[in-house]
Amino acid sequence: MVSVSKASAVCIATLEKQNLLFDRLRACDSLLVAFSGGADSAYLAWSAHQVLGKRALAVTALSASFSRHDREQTEAFVQSSGVRHEFIETREFDNPLYVANNADRCYHCKDELFDRMKAVAAQRKFNSIAYGINADDTRDFRPGHRAAHEHNVLAPLLDVGLSKQEIRELSRKAGLLTWDRPASACLSSRIPYGTQVTPELLAKVERAEAAIRALGFGQFRVRAHGELARIELAPDELSLGLQPEMARQIAAGIKEAGFAFVALDLEGYRRGSLNSLLKQG
Repeated sequence: MVSVSKASAVCIATLEKQNLLFDRLRACDSLLVAFSGGADSAYLAWSAHQVLGKRALAVTALSASFSRHDREQTEAFVQSSGVRHEFIETREFDNPLYVANNADRCYHCKDELFDRMKAVAAQRKFNSIAYGINADDTRDFRPGHRAAHEHNVLAPLLDVGLSKQEIRELSRKAGLLTWDRPASACLSSRIPYGTQVTPELLAKVERAEAAIRALGFGQFRVRAHGELARIELAPDELSLGLQPEMARQIAAGIKEAGFAFVALDLEGYRRGSLNSLLKQG
């Protein structure tokens, strides 16, 4: 039971959606949850744990596209929430269609993830698999959702109409560490479509983002355009990044990570900015 001291104001309609979510999860009997470490999948994993207990298991895929920072955040959440959890390895980089990094890259990633999860489910006798897509995600390009549909993976948050903001409100009410975690995505999302994704390139991006994080920035992306790193900072942090001394520190950190040139994007951070190139095509 969540203590009153941890609760925040959540509207009745949102609480009704949570009750509906719990009912749907209860009907699963047993469930594997794809847990990336972000706010949505964390809330789904917690909800499944509340309803199903030991009959729910959160699963996180480890590969070169999953950063050390995300792993640390995942481990912190699991420790604080008590959610049952395991890491598994995925091998999307063995698939040339994933490495090619065309517009359907996320499809191949999710296809590999759900294949691995189906194997775990069969071995451990879990009835269902679910992942954390929410109602807002349908507004963006989501090829991974096609893979979920093909694998009969459930989308409980989407089915009950929970938005990102509602998930954050419910997560805060539940006292989850992830309630205000900045939006996160795999490292491959930093690479423009058509540029091959390799473990070496993603490691360089990871080093660059670690340098930005060490400077105190919260929501940001390092987009890799060849030897150029394009930095997207949250709009409310952009002015800090433009200060001469901070800009110097950003440039130094990015170059130390392995990039030759550094650019600060004046539009700031926006989700899925590389997808805009698809809309132009």
